[in-house]
Amino acid sequence: MLSISRFFGIVIFMYYDDHAPPHFHVRYGEYRAQMNIETLEILEGELPRRALSLVLEWAVLQRNELRLNWQKARDGLPMMEIEPLQ
Repeated sequence: MLSISRFFGIVIFMYYDDHAPPHFHVRYGEYRAQMNIETLEILEGELPRRALSLVLEWAVLQRNELRLNWQKARDGLPMMEIEPLQ
């Protein structure tokens, strides 16, 4: 697991050799979720409405970087840190 972004108490991370579909993991306090990179739907878990709104705003802006990190992780390459939501 590698943390790739942090903002407003939200931690975004990816795992190397993770399962399809392409997704990222979100941690916010005791909440956990996995989110599809392409559709931005929650695949597993849950987030409070405000945290979900922030994650969606960030993910729309950073979708290309998320795709690139997913591919890097699949190829066993170092992932890059992605700009946080400001």
